Amino acid sequence: MSRYCPYTGKKTVFGSQICRRGKAKYLGGVGRKVTSIAPRKFKPNIQKVRAIVDGRVCRIRASAKAIRMGLIVKPVRRPRQEAAPAT
Repeated sequence: MSRYCPYTGKKTVFGSQICRRGKAKYLGGVGRKVTSIAPRKFKPNIQKVRAIVDGRVCRIRASAKAIRMGLIVKPVRRPRQEAAPAT
């Protein structure tokens, strides 16, 4: 399964990790120098959550932001019913 949220459109994006060395000029150094640039991935926070979709409760994968924004409708929590003891 891919890391994709159909509610917010979030997906994995690619970027760079930049490694620097040296002391900044405003701190009295000669400036920061780039020593290497490595590729990296920015992954969305995808969660499995029970939600109501088309009137039915099912598990879906959604981003944490979609859950916080209220785009996901969760089913109501019902109190647990204890089974009657057999006699």
